[in-house]
Formats: sequence, structure tokens, C-alpha cells
Amino acid sequence: MSRILDEIRKAIEASDKTRYRLAKETGIDQAQLSRLMSGAGAMSYDNLERLAEALGLEIIIRRQRKRR
Repeated sequence: MSRILDEIRKAIEASDKTRYRLAKETGIDQAQLSRLMSGAGAMSYDNLERLAEALGLEIIIRRQRKRR
């Protein structure tokens, strides 16, 4: 799941939204957002969905392509 978290971190950094604003919009505690940004914490799927929505992202799940 670290690739998903890395993409969420990048989107947060690139957005014009502060952690305070994201916390208010999503209901996610600012401390949890800080842990996420520092790489010290993970998030539930529900919270990842809330963050993605607040950042204008879409999470897509699909089967992996088979490697040759």
C-alpha cells in the first residue's frame, strides 16, 4: 500500500490545501495527517477515500497485468 500512500502524500504537497483544511473537510485528525506525511503512519481505506475525494483524486482498483 505504500505506493498509494506515496501518491496521496504527493497530492497533498501539490495541493493548495493545508493539513488543517484537509482535517476539517475529511474529519481526519491533524495528528494522523502529520504521521502520514512523515511516513510514520498508515491510514484506513475509509480515510484514504476521504482524502482522495478532498484532493480530487480517484482510486482505481484493477487486476495487474501479467508479467512476461
